[in-house]
Amino acid sequence: MISRDEVLANLGRYNKKEARIGVLGSHSALDTCDGAYEEGFKTLAVCQKGREKTFDRYFRSYNDSKGNHLCGFVDDTLLVDKFVDVMKPENQKFLMDTNTLWVPNRSFTSYVDIDSVENDWKVPMIGSRNMLRSEERGEARDYYWILEKANLPFPKKVEKPEDIDGLTIIKVHHAQKKLERGFFTAVSYEQYVEKSQELIKQGVLTPDFEEHARMEQYIIGPVFNLDFFYDPIKENGEKVELLGIDWRFESSLDGYVRLPGKQQVELENDGIIPEYTVCGHNSATLRESLLDKAFEMAEKYVAASKTHYDPGIVGPFCLQTCVDKDLHFYIYDVAPRIGGGTNVHMDVGHPYGNSLYRTNMSTGRRLARMVREGIEQDRLEEIVS
Repeated sequence: MISRDEVLANLGRYNKKEARIGVLGSHSALDTCDGAYEEGFKTLAVCQKGREKTFDRYFRSYNDSKGNHLCGFVDDTLLVDKFVDVMKPENQKFLMDTNTLWVPNRSFTSYVDIDSVENDWKVPMIGSRNMLRSEERGEARDYYWILEKANLPFPKKVEKPEDIDGLTIIKVHHAQKKLERGFFTAVSYEQYVEKSQELIKQGVLTPDFEEHARMEQYIIGPVFNLDFFYDPIKENGEKVELLGIDWRFESSLDGYVRLPGKQQVELENDGIIPEYTVCGHNSATLRESLLDKAFEMAEKYVAASKTHYDPGIVGPFCLQTCVDKDLHFYIYDVAPRIGGGTNVHMDVGHPYGNSLYRTNMSTGRRLARMVREGIEQDRLEEIVS
């Protein structure tokens, strides 16, 4: 891990009055930039050639001749051949020379090797650098490890395919789509073999997929991605906040489940198995009797993060949950950074964050507000890693 002294020395060379927010141009970058703009920061998106138009054209910020804002919220873009090129020394130097505070998203830790993020990324980063690796399933201290340490509920693990005895989800990365899932379900070992071989044939799975697979009980119930925020420098009120809740649209699963059951069976008999590729999000709320349980989970996660990943989680984190028929939560994934569904909050905010702050409070804006308060209180080093 890059030394904290080196990161803080780089931060010490910043003109904090000119600080701007930077992010890799993918995943939740629009929410990040929109929220930063709301809090008065200049914004930068690092874009890969061929994928820059969203940021460089359609959401670009424009002013009139007198400097009054007209539209948009992305002030600048840095164009690279591949996302991983953001790691080049000259690009990192440019970011630091322009006082850019970096917001890590899932695309950053997917397109850039996690070892490089931990050891070679010199740009001051908002959030918990040492927790980003916990998102990688199969690591010795992945999010299942911390969930167990925190005594938080998660689906029961199935140790090997031969043990499948009931509806089980097999969680693996997609063979071709870098950020997506090659998930599938099975109710028996025989069905597991049949489906996995078909998905290998379709190019969704690699032949050695079992080496990196996680098999667990499939929880039947709605999905709620709980978009929390922990602000260690907040001086008034609770430091743990629920800003919003989202849920996913998944292709081709969502189209598959809209078909009558008979047609679903026919498709499966023809070897057409739904994929779990996230293609959008929508907003949700919880019944109020479940909010206490949600906050209890968040508090436990924060406490465990402080114990095992000093100084612990900083800023946004997402507990991805299912709720069963008895209204019990199960956490099936954890994002120790800004969540993938927060674009649904941008500009309009979300009922919980808006109500708490009496203004449109998205995850991106809440993150930028923490940065602004860190600068104003001369406590920026407490939220940077």
